[in-house]
Amino acid sequence: MTKKPENAILRRLRERKGRRAENAAALWLQLKGYRILDRRARTPACEIDLIATKKNLLVFVEVKMRARQEAALESVTPQLRRRIEQAARIWATSRHKLQNHVWRFDIVLLAPGRMPRHMRDAWRAEN
Repeated sequence: MTKKPENAILRRLRERKGRRAENAAALWLQLKGYRILDRRARTPACEIDLIATKKNLLVFVEVKMRARQEAALESVTPQLRRRIEQAARIWATSRHKLQNHVWRFDIVLLAPGRMPRHMRDAWRAEN
């Protein structure tokens, strides 16, 4: 037997787990007053997990689920941050109604048995 079917199964399981994490993060943010504009926003740079607004903020959210929240935070590398920043610029280009919003980059960390941890303004975009 080849490993392809096994890899496809693992990929589907990871996909399902990721969707559940993103749904939980979106619900958590909505409970805090955010309005979700987009989920899994695909751009040539990368995919942005969640995009939300609250008042005059436009928030780009990376969602990470790991066994420990510390491990989830460590997985948001500088390279990933740069790709998310580039994706945010691409995504926002055609949204003229959002031009006056202040941008923020947040992270929602999830781990089994723990409340979600919302890190507001987790990093600043490089110019």
